[in-house]
Amino acid sequence: MSASEQVDVVVVGGGPGGSTVATLLAKSGHRVIQLERESFPRYQIGESLLPSTIHGVCRLLGVEDEIESAGFMRKRGGSFRWGTSPVPWNFNFAISPEFAGPTSHAYQVERMKFDEILLRHAAKTGVDVREEATVTGVVTDDGGRVVGVDYTDSAGAAHRVLATYVVDASGNKTRLTKHAGSERVYSDFFQNVALFGYFTGGKRLPEPSSGNILCAAFDEGWMWYIPLTDELTSVGAVIAKEHAAKVQGDPEAALMRFADRCEIVKGMLSDATRVTEGTYGEIRTRKDYSYANTKFWGNGMVLVGDAACFIDPVFSTGVHLATYSGVLAARSINSVLSGAMDEERAFGEFEGRYRREYAVFYEFLSSFYDMEQSEDSYFWRARKVTGAPTKDLEAFVSLVAGGFSKEAALTDADAVVERFTASTKALTEAAARTGGMDTDAGQRMNHLFKTPVVREVMEEMNAFQARGVAGSAQVEPPLLEGGLVPSADGLAWAEPDAVPVAG
Repeated sequence: MSASEQVDVVVVGGGPGGSTVATLLAKSGHRVIQLERESFPRYQIGESLLPSTIHGVCRLLGVEDEIESAGFMRKRGGSFRWGTSPVPWNFNFAISPEFAGPTSHAYQVERMKFDEILLRHAAKTGVDVREEATVTGVVTDDGGRVVGVDYTDSAGAAHRVLATYVVDASGNKTRLTKHAGSERVYSDFFQNVALFGYFTGGKRLPEPSSGNILCAAFDEGWMWYIPLTDELTSVGAVIAKEHAAKVQGDPEAALMRFADRCEIVKGMLSDATRVTEGTYGEIRTRKDYSYANTKFWGNGMVLVGDAACFIDPVFSTGVHLATYSGVLAARSINSVLSGAMDEERAFGEFEGRYRREYAVFYEFLSSFYDMEQSEDSYFWRARKVTGAPTKDLEAFVSLVAGGFSKEAALTDADAVVERFTASTKALTEAAARTGGMDTDAGQRMNHLFKTPVVREVMEEMNAFQARGVAGSAQVEPPLLEGGLVPSADGLAWAEPDAVPVAG
């Protein structure tokens, strides 16, 4: 084994959750190594995104423009053939107060492309990204606290990285969660099996809903129909566990049988051909995929994304929960590493907010599976579950758009980014003035302040002081009773009574 390295944080996993937390930690000046077992681009399911991810998290990361220019299918809402309604009903994100106007859309993405954009951006931000790096175990101290990981590279050489925190973002197949003192608990209600593949030549819904995800219920479960490009469509069947035996044997035949039993999807696929070669040529399955761990952090380890929890995908919440948890985890780690607060306080907020978001989706989805209701009943139920002081339909759309928490990092990331940028610019300008004298010494100082290392240190200081120059009106109220609030820059936590002083 090579000599061990020492960093602030090791992130295990290169998916959206891992790249989110790694990027936000690097933005705060911390040394981060991100380990990914595969070589990107690589295949992943979970292709339908929410506006909160695109206009919230991706904006906060600084990658929104790159996502916009990637040419992904624009998603303005969703279409459902669900409940007692014999015809599909649609919703548009524009109905949501949080995502009206230019943020009233998301994208249907090929995850191999989307995930790579986020991973490469993490590297540009300063994260030390290492692909084909397979974690083989964790390193613990004498007290049992996780203080690093061991991994092998593509050549089989063994390495050790020591860190103050290890973030497990390695997905639903993780083997690391036990080291956080955590145990996975599967849902008694959502014991389903998913079977999915890809087609070319599938039909599209009429404009302006052509980019919508279509979810359609039938006797054994429901189907998704996601237009990824003008030609490529992701099609999957989610089947109740008691029908799992029907998936055995020939998976393609099983998928087509389910599609034939779902009239609207059958019609959409009437002129389509299944992709049989390349990345999308395989029929894949996933089972027992609704669960939550008993703890989301502990012993120096933090769980984000599917490593922590996952819920039935009817509302496309996978990437939303992964990236949102990445934001929450970064805030907590930043707060502890800066010395602003202790672990219990910082990570208590992380777990409380994360479980709150998961729980409201779980509760609503449990009622959404009641097929004896009309869409109006589902909308009313959304308002009841969320406690939103809005109309029923608005509450439903806000929930499924990812705006339930009302966090500025998800619903008004522009304001967060502007505060961070403005305060960083002010500190940088002050430093430039300090070194701006027309002397050799002054020129050397001016050059020093322009170097990446010093600039990162300055930005780190500024990140945790940004709330000191923001107006008090910009402080978000606590989400949890007795809880914390985000700092003005969105990268850390602050006590709610630490009212910012107007600059």
